[in-house]
Amino acid sequence: MGRAGGGTGTGSGAGTGIGAGRALLRCLTGLTAAGALVLAGPGTAEADGVPGVAPTKVSGVARTEIASVCSGRPQKTVGFAIGELRIYKARDYACALTVAKDPGPRRTMTVSLQARGARPVVDSGNFVQQAGPVTVHALNRCVRVSGAVAGVSASTGWILC
Repeated sequence: MGRAGGGTGTGSGAGTGIGAGRALLRCLTGLTAAGALVLAGPGTAEADGVPGVAPTKVSGVARTEIASVCSGRPQKTVGFAIGELRIYKARDYACALTVAKDPGPRRTMTVSLQARGARPVVDSGNFVQQAGPVTVHALNRCVRVSGAVAGVSASTGWILC
């Protein structure tokens, strides 16, 4: 006769006891670690109190970069005096945003994205860091993008054709 909770029997009592307890403990430990990672979220930091902005150093000068809010790959960046216009393209969608170089007080910002043959999609208002994102369906269509920060603007012609 085998002991209760032990032995190598194949009956209904097999698998209970110390071995099963260890397996359960390992499973719970793994789930707890995975839950902590989910709660922590991706590696986004806060810079100067702006959520989703990660501080970076470029050439010894501290600068902030916006975590990408557009899906797809970066296609073009058009820089201007106090900001930049970023354009992204997924398979059938284009996305754009205007980003101020230095976050600061609220100022007028605009981003406009237009697929050829459609009306432009515009996001404008008083923002601290960025205007947008704006997205249009652009499968097999060219797009035109423009953006402005505090009256200083940049634009593209028809691109991503």
